[in-house]
Parts: sequence; C-alpha cells; structure tokens
Amino acid sequence: MKVMAQMAMVMNLDKCIGCHTCSVTCKQAWTNRSGVEYVWFNNVETRPGQGYPRRYEDQETWKGGWELNKRGRLTLKAGGRFKKLITIFSNPKLPSLDDYYQPWTYDYETLTNAPLQEHTPVARPKSLITGKDMKITWSANWDDNLGGAPEHGDKDVLLAEISEKVKFEFEQTFMFYLPRICEHCLNPSCAASCPSGAIYKRSEDGIVLVDQDRCRGWRMCVTGCPYKKVYFNHRTGKAEKCTFCFPRVEVGLPTVCAETCVGRLRYIGLVLYDADRVLEAASVPDDTELYEAQRSILLDPNDPGVMAAAESDGIPRDWIEAAQRSPVHALINTYKVALPLHPEYRTMPMVWYIPPLSPVVDAVSGTGHDAEDRNNLFAAIDAMRIPVEYLAELFTAGDPVPVDSVLRRLAAMRSYMRDINFGREPDASIPAAVGMSEEEMYEMYRLLALAKYDERYVIPPAHAEKAHGLEELATECSLDYEGGPGMGGSGPFGEASGGASPVAVENFRMLHARQTGDSVTDPADKASRVNLLNWDGKSTPKGLFPDRPGGEGGPPAELMDGTDPNAESEPKP
Repeated sequence: MKVMAQMAMVMNLDKCIGCHTCSVTCKQAWTNRSGVEYVWFNNVETRPGQGYPRRYEDQETWKGGWELNKRGRLTLKAGGRFKKLITIFSNPKLPSLDDYYQPWTYDYETLTNAPLQEHTPVARPKSLITGKDMKITWSANWDDNLGGAPEHGDKDVLLAEISEKVKFEFEQTFMFYLPRICEHCLNPSCAASCPSGAIYKRSEDGIVLVDQDRCRGWRMCVTGCPYKKVYFNHRTGKAEKCTFCFPRVEVGLPTVCAETCVGRLRYIGLVLYDADRVLEAASVPDDTELYEAQRSILLDPNDPGVMAAAESDGIPRDWIEAAQRSPVHALINTYKVALPLHPEYRTMPMVWYIPPLSPVVDAVSGTGHDAEDRNNLFAAIDAMRIPVEYLAELFTAGDPVPVDSVLRRLAAMRSYMRDINFGREPDASIPAAVGMSEEEMYEMYRLLALAKYDERYVIPPAHAEKAHGLEELATECSLDYEGGPGMGGSGPFGEASGGASPVAVENFRMLHARQTGDSVTDPADKASRVNLLNWDGKSTPKGLFPDRPGGEGGPPAELMDGTDPNAESEPKP
C-alpha cells in the first residue's frame, strides 16, 4: 500500500442557483488574457443541455478518456503511442471554436461618439478573435434555464439512452445546474496523452498542472481529456487548464471559485488514497462498478494502520489530521452522498457531486402533497425515473441504485430535521430506514446546511516553513506572474502574448489594439496622455486643454494671468 494525498472538491448541486459568480471570478483571475478569450476553467452548465464545449460527453466523436482493450487492459480511447506519432502534426479529434463559442464584445465607442440622429445607434457584437462583426449563435451556457430546450434539448448526449422517456414539454421538464472544473483525476488521461510530458500530477497534493516550458502545443491533451477541460492558447501555442488555484491552496486558502460561491455549495478537503490500487480500480470490467471501485481506494484517515503508512510515505502529520477533518472524505465515504462525474471515463475524477433532490421535491409539491414527508419523497424517487436515470447517466455510469440511495438519504434528512426544527420529537426510524444513526444524520445536516468557513474548507498549508514565501503568489491567483505557468516567453504569435491586461475594463478598440500590438502596452496616444495626479496646476501639458487659435495647447489666456473669467468685472478707473 502506497498512501498519497489528494486535494478534492465536492459540490452540493441542490444549492447551485446558476449565478455564474464562480465562472466570472475564475475568468478574471485566470483567463482574462489574450489567447484564452473563449476559455472558462470554471463553467456552470444547465442540465439537460449540451454542455461546454457542446456535446463534450460524446466520446465516440472526441475519443477522450480510457477504455478496456480485448485483453482487459486500459488504453487511451484516442489511441496509443503509434497512433499519436502518425497523427502528431494533424489531430482531427478536437472541438472547433464553434463547439466552444466565439467570444465577443461590443463596440461601445459607436454609442458614445455617435452624432445626433433620428435612430438610436447600435453597438454591434464584435468577435474577440477576428475583430469583425459577428452574429451571436452560441455561448458557454446557451441552454441556461431551458431557454433552448425544444431546439437543443434532444441534442444532450445523455438523453440518447432515455430519450423515449423524456418529453420536452414545459410542464414536464426538469433542470438543475452543474458547475464544472478540471477533475484533477487520479488516473488523468490528459497526462498520458501528452507527447512531450508537459502535463504532470503533483505528488504532494495531486493537482494536475501543465509545464509551460515543456508544452509544445501538440493538443493531444485536449483530445485525451474526456471532460474537455484542457484548452489551447492560440497566442502562446501552449495548453492551459484549471490549476485548482494552487498558489492559494499552498497557503491554506480555497480556490477562487469556492471562495466566491454565493450558494456555499463547494467543499474542499484532503483525501488519502492507495496509489497502488488506482490501476486496478480503473480497470474493473463493468462500468457500473467503477463508482464503488474508486470509493474503495480512498482510505480511512482515522485508521491507525493508514496513519502509520501515510507517515512512512512522507505525508506530514498536520496533513493527516486535515484528512481526518476533511468534509470531502465525510461526504464521500462516511455519509455516502457524493458521486463522481462520469466514472465510465475511467480517469478516477476527484471533483464529486451531491445530486440534486430538487426535481423530486418539486414534483411532489406540484401534486399538492407534503413535500417534506419522507413517504411522499421516497415514493416520488421510485416513480420519477426520468431525473433519477438522467442523474445515473451523469454520476454512476447509468446505474440508478447508488443515485436512488443518495436521494433517499437526502430525503430522510429533510424529513428528520423538519421535526427537530418544529420542536417535535424526532423520529429515529427515519435515519434507520436509510442505514444511518440519528447522530450521523444530524452531523450530515450540519455539514450540508450550517458548516462554517473553516469546516467547508479544510486545506493544510504546503510545508509550513515555506508558507510565508508562498503568500505572495497566493495574493494574485494568475497564470502570468514571473516564472509562473503562464509565462511562455516569446510565443509564435507575438511578443509577451498572454501578458497582463493594461486596463481593468476595455472597450472593443482598446482590446483590439492590445491583441494586435507589438508589446503588452502599446497605446497610440501614449505620448499625449496626461496624469492629473502629477499635475501641479501651473504648467500646461499638451493634451490637457484644447488647442488655442495659435495652434499651441494650453489654458485660455485669462487663466494664465490668474484672473477668474467667471468673476463679475469691476469698472476700470
């Protein structure tokens, strides 16, 4: 047994309101740069829906993840080394920009500088890639709130298995939000796909990163990732992906997406796993056994044998204690309410999800019955095969039994806590019906509903003696600090491509000038700009005032002699 540590995340989908705050803050922190305008390390999808990039779950097309060959051994779905070698200069299994979406902005200068006219001027959408006028047809979450269900709903890859049971009629639809980041898998297919070995999994915490110095832009990793969470920077010619905000995590801070989450639905913690059993767990013949196989390799941090093995394998004592307090371990293995996303890809993902109970509760409420009564909820879970089977396609490779078990536990918690909140004697038979004690059920409720900041994020700092040196990196969660993973030097598409934005908010023309300029900051009017903070009020810098009739810039003559032009004139003697 070789014990290793892994930073992991659990998201409670019942709490996600689809506000996209996590996506926006991640975008501002990590991909607000040239070359990655279309990239969202964190995105929130509406389900049912096609996702981002659209239909990324269709592995028959994109060839992501692993599969078992005829001898029962794991092989990359996209092919082994020989196939990669013969296609290294032409990899056709890549989503196009249209599959992601073409990012855009608006030419607001048309509005601000438009002359007086009969009709209201329009700021046309401009492509951030070409700079030309464009028609907006797709975006990172075009399925938001089922707005496009009749047109796009049947294109959801997961509905192919249960499409005959789902009718996209307004009164029968169900929906929920699914936030996604890189899964930081235990068996990452992106790393195995990289010909230059640029993608690696950190041994200390399991975070998967891209070495920008070694990356040669082959883009095999984009194909190999079944979640399509590796992206290509078209200006630097390098691959980029979610970094799990490692500069923050190294000093004990949560990721930006978790820190800013409005619904407080994210939990971050450390789990211990047996690295020697990862291949065995990923190779089980039946896809429906993968969930239990992955759960079985996660070790109990309170087991004395595991603690001793962890210390002997070099895991610090404070990390073991953090694993014992980890909310992720509790939700996955203690309360058994968290499930992995698409375990059938055999990458052993480490971002898990608590499936939403909302569709079932809403269905019960719509009938006029008590949606808090466990008997009603249990019956609805049995009857509502549509959401349960859809959730099973997402989280358990199509097996509805584990999803049914999780929903029953969540339903039992809802009913059990209602009695307590109303001051009634709690019914001990409710937790017993789902195999839990009253204490376990209350603790699960407390973790899901009442947990404080330090209970939701149990993140041990990386090596306490180096923490102060890492603080500086953690204050700015960015790819572009000196020597960081975003600094690729002179890329094939321009000097300093991917550098920091010189302004916080840009209009279209500023952005276009920055993207096409020879340097990071190359404003055409730089020489004529005036810094009012440094102006002493006496000099007349060029550009501060309109040109005078003589052709020279400067204030009017009456200001130069110190007189006030607005003062009432006195009669001359």
